[in-house]
Formats: sequence, C-alpha cells, structure tokens
Amino acid sequence: MSFKKRTWLATAIGCIAAAFAQSHIDAQQAAKNPDITGSWDRYRGAPPAAGAAQRPAPDVPPQASPPPLKPAAMTEWRAKVQAAREADSRGEPLAAGVVHCLPEGMPAMMGGPFPIEILQSKGQVTIIEEAYTQVRRVLLDRPQKSVEDVEPGFYGHSVGRWEGETLVVDTIGIKESVRYQNVPHSKDMRIKERIKLVSPDILWDEITIEDPATLEKPWTFTYALKRMPDYTLLEYVCEDNREYADDTGVQRIRIDPPAR
Repeated sequence: MSFKKRTWLATAIGCIAAAFAQSHIDAQQAAKNPDITGSWDRYRGAPPAAGAAQRPAPDVPPQASPPPLKPAAMTEWRAKVQAAREADSRGEPLAAGVVHCLPEGMPAMMGGPFPIEILQSKGQVTIIEEAYTQVRRVLLDRPQKSVEDVEPGFYGHSVGRWEGETLVVDTIGIKESVRYQNVPHSKDMRIKERIKLVSPDILWDEITIEDPATLEKPWTFTYALKRMPDYTLLEYVCEDNREYADDTGVQRIRIDPPAR
C-alpha cells in the first residue's frame, strides 16, 4: 500500500473514531438529562383535605407580581385593562385573539388552560400545546440569532442548553402584536426560561421577560405543570368559530352558522 493510501486510510479511521466517540458522549449526556418527555397540565396545587385550611404547597410557585412597566407602557396597559373590565361589566367583552382563531403564542402557551406535550430528541426539545396545536422548537446547543435575523412570529426563535438538571432557554423574535396579559413589548423583547423538575411529576417553568424599552426591570413569574402519564393530546382545530368581533371590537356570537 502506498504512503498516500495509508495516510488517507489513517485519516478516515481517525474521523470515524472521533465521530463514534462524540456520538457516545452525546448519548451519555442525553442519558443524564432529566426525562421531561410526556404530557403536562397546569398545576396550582392539590386541593386540601375536607375541613383542612388551604396552605401554600411547596411545589406551587409564588403568585406573579404585576409587570414593572415604564410610565408610558404602564399607562397603555392600564387603559387596556380598564377598558376590558368595563366591557365585561356591560356584558360586552372585547374580542381577544382567540375570537379570530389566533394562538396565544409565547409565553402564554406555556401556562395555558390546555395540556402541553414535551418531546425530547437529539438536538431539540419540542413543546406542543393542545389548543390550536401550537408548536415551538427549542434548538439545543446552538448560538442565538440576532433579532434582525429572526422573522417575528407567535413563538419566536428559541435556543437552549442543559445546565445540570435545568433546561435554560432563550427566545427572541415575538411579534409585538402577541401580548401576554395585554402587556406591551418591543421587537427586542427577550424571554428567558429555566425549566426543571421540582419533584418527579411537577415541572416548573421560571420565565423572565427582558425588554428595556417597556420594562423598568426584568419581569419574572413561574408556571407549574403536573405530569399526565396516561394522556395523549387531542386534535384542536379552530373550525366554524361562532365568535367574531363586530365593528367596535366587541366579541359577538353568531346564532346562525356562517354562509359557505
């Protein structure tokens, strides 16, 4: 065998060995990561026993504080909240995104009233909410893009990494029209998450929103989720929606089905 061929063969064998070793390391690392795959539902604590007083449970996170908005954003937010309250008191609720069959987006989908499913795979964690079949993908061990390079959307662009037993996620690129609890934000808003098991069947998602344009300081709150071992997400399609918004933005209900 010529020297050139021996060199090529040695290089090929070295590359194969390196790839095998890296694959083995990746498999070992994946085996160390907590298993959060499965269905989860919003958790607010177990109901107290009959006759017992309600006490804060250690696996239930503290109640969220109001958003620390800057004056202009606070004025806008309070006006929207007040308008919604007044409309509700009149029995004419303002039409929200769901009336238009629009999904909640981030971060609301992580704490919505419908179950979610988490799927762990190589290089990615996929999160699906039953309502509207919302899907977000957390790309593992990849650099985050710049805001200018991300097409604004409902779920943005998420990258993450495992820090011990905690999945740390960074999300950018949320549409300014996608608002959590009507809180305004800029295109530069960043959502940071720390997702971890606090017990075998209770998952916490600590969410911190950063947006210097609208917030005085980062805003942190936490969702708790309970494992649903025997649950499979159902199909949810916003079809033949009877709700609609009239010309004043008030939510109405069609008595007759829409014409086809």
